[in-house]
Amino acid sequence: MDPLVFGLVAGAAVLHVTWNVILKTAGDPLRAAAVGMSTAAAVICPAAVVGWLAVGRPTVPVEAIGLSVVSGFLEAIYFAFLAAAYRRGDLSMVYPLARGTAPLLAVAVGTLVLGERLGPVGDVGVALLLVGLLSLQRPWRYLRAAGRVGGGAAGFAILTGVSIASYSAVDRVAVRLTEPWIYAGLIWASGTLFLWAYVFVYRREGARRRAAASGSVADVGSGRAPVGSLWNRRAAFGGLITLGGYLMILAAFTVAPLTAVAPLRESAIVLASGWGSFRLGEAANRAEAIRRVAAAALVVAGAILLAFD
Repeated sequence: MDPLVFGLVAGAAVLHVTWNVILKTAGDPLRAAAVGMSTAAAVICPAAVVGWLAVGRPTVPVEAIGLSVVSGFLEAIYFAFLAAAYRRGDLSMVYPLARGTAPLLAVAVGTLVLGERLGPVGDVGVALLLVGLLSLQRPWRYLRAAGRVGGGAAGFAILTGVSIASYSAVDRVAVRLTEPWIYAGLIWASGTLFLWAYVFVYRREGARRRAAASGSVADVGSGRAPVGSLWNRRAAFGGLITLGGYLMILAAFTVAPLTAVAPLRESAIVLASGWGSFRLGEAANRAEAIRRVAAAALVVAGAILLAFD
């Protein structure tokens, strides 16, 4: 592999994991996502406008604008589910489940809806993905102990994977209709608006529930958690690094095919699982940490085989 491609994709993977560590360790991951996305939008949107003017104001198809709104809406849903998962579960569990679900969904749609068929390599890839995801979550535990902590996190992580697969499908179509950087500006603009709208509704509903539980309506609208300047700076920094990772992936796509970029990109799954297990102390002991990282490695191996099928 070209060293430039390796550097771009590996760097993007590290940035994406860093952003997720920030979300997981934030006191309020939903608001952190909104602050980060707003910061990134404040950079990419003006840059996209300047670029659009600089190249002679090319016509942006209505279809691209419409799809960017759909993608922005799906991005907001993605952050809502991801925040819910991180409030309930570990980084080393949520991240691999979310990222590993997306390729499985793509295979399911391709085989069940589009009539596609996998080769032997793809079959092995699906098997590794399933084994890795099941090893991470171990759903049989919840059959023995209903309501055990972590079950809710798994559900939201899987819904996060559904969101990833959904906006990725939209983006694959839309990015061919206009310049990628123009489309990126449109996504961040619409996604930021949708996400803040959801934050507002979420806060209001949370305040109403607390008021109803306490028998008072005085605190309706006061559901916002205290936020300090350091917290805001971390969230804003997270938004900038995730934007940087996105642009690095776009740059890698200009010099390498998808089959070279996608597998290396999934290495972030192992990084996140390792960081959560060892650095954040999410695993009960060293053996549990190794199990989580090994299961995440199976997910990555499965994604790689699917990419090369």
